[in-house]
Amino acid sequence: MTTKIFDYTKICEHILLLDEKIRFAGIINQRGRLVAGGMKENVEPLENEKDDEMIFMELALRVKMRKEFDRQLGSVNFAMASRERALAMSFIINEDILYVVAEPDADYGTLPKKILKIIETQQE
Repeated sequence: MTTKIFDYTKICEHILLLDEKIRFAGIINQRGRLVAGGMKENVEPLENEKDDEMIFMELALRVKMRKEFDRQLGSVNFAMASRERALAMSFIINEDILYVVAEPDADYGTLPKKILKIIETQQE
């Protein structure tokens, strides 16, 4: 299987511009490290840097665990968590994770589809 090449920085930039309610778009590697993207300018973080590290590592672990069911259920298109203070979405790109955080009142019906379209069109 050939690994597709993506411009992670460009994907994150496009997503941050996609909707005013998006706060964060970043690529997390399998070890839970941020490798591209980040917080939108002039947005106050909801957590500190240490909490970010824990969130990213937990996300990487959760994605690995979900892959255990790919054979039975098919691969995950995206996952979403609606929280009181944020809407969090994750998308798999190759072996990495695109993590997007938006305001809790963002349109969770259309936003993931728009993000999937950006990923699809950003293949090099």
